[in-house]
Amino acid sequence: MRLILPSLLQKPPSLKRLTPAQSGHLAMLVFSALVAGSFSLGAMAAPFVAPEALTVLRFALAGALVGIAALATTGIARSTWRAPWRYVVLGGLLAAYFVLMFKGLQTAEAVSTAAVFTLTPVMAAGFGWLLLRQITTPRMALALTVGAVGALWVIFRADFAAFLRFQIGSGEIIYFWGCVAHAIYAPMVRKLNRGEPAVVFTFGMMVAGFALLVAWGWRDVVDTDWAALPGIVWICLIYVSVAASAMTFVLLQYATLRLPSAKVMAYTYLVPSWVILWEIALGRSPPPDLVLGGVGLTVLALVLLVRDEG
Repeated sequence: MRLILPSLLQKPPSLKRLTPAQSGHLAMLVFSALVAGSFSLGAMAAPFVAPEALTVLRFALAGALVGIAALATTGIARSTWRAPWRYVVLGGLLAAYFVLMFKGLQTAEAVSTAAVFTLTPVMAAGFGWLLLRQITTPRMALALTVGAVGALWVIFRADFAAFLRFQIGSGEIIYFWGCVAHAIYAPMVRKLNRGEPAVVFTFGMMVAGFALLVAWGWRDVVDTDWAALPGIVWICLIYVSVAASAMTFVLLQYATLRLPSAKVMAYTYLVPSWVILWEIALGRSPPPDLVLGGVGLTVLALVLLVRDEG
């Protein structure tokens, strides 16, 4: 543990020349690759366990790892716990996101839910303006539009008739509301942070999120026959707790303090591409070729968003 999470927070010699913005972009590139795995593994595990039960354990394990990392690096100052309501707000938003994600994955495919996730930058830009008055430039607006079109292309599986009928699965709809919570989370981090290091601020958020999840889903935890669960559930739990929670939470906190909310969330446009690679690696069938056109648009949107304004 001392070799994994703390290393995310200490710049190696090769990264010391990066500007704060460049280091934020690098953090989000790693973030997108790690997050993608949770869609593929989550889709495989979701039918076997209640979303609330899995998310409670996810926050418990990930919170413990982040807490150890905080103690091993910056320490946890007493001042961290001033205004604890901040952690309740952020923890509630992330807890809602993950519960709704696993509920959605019970019926939706991994690639289509990843495409729903790419609608987050559009919403993050709106919430960034409402909460922080961050301005969306014309090129950023173009990029967000291109990305949204690409996301819809994948969600409706390149079927224009289905789009006109607005035929979308219940799993995608459930997960969409989780993405709304995630989009609010990004600008709220910058608004509520009072100088705490990213790993410490993440730990506070995870403690609060765990408490809220226990209050909400304790019955699901008690009713779950944990010994009878298949191995994929435990593989998914370990992955989402370590890679797709503890590490990505720190990376997201780190990046949101260095980049505008819309640019942070722009890296979600890479997630469908990463998910396709994950699906192939896990031996599952890739999406039809026409769907790949929508994925290409999301990558183009990323390029437009992360470029510096002229």
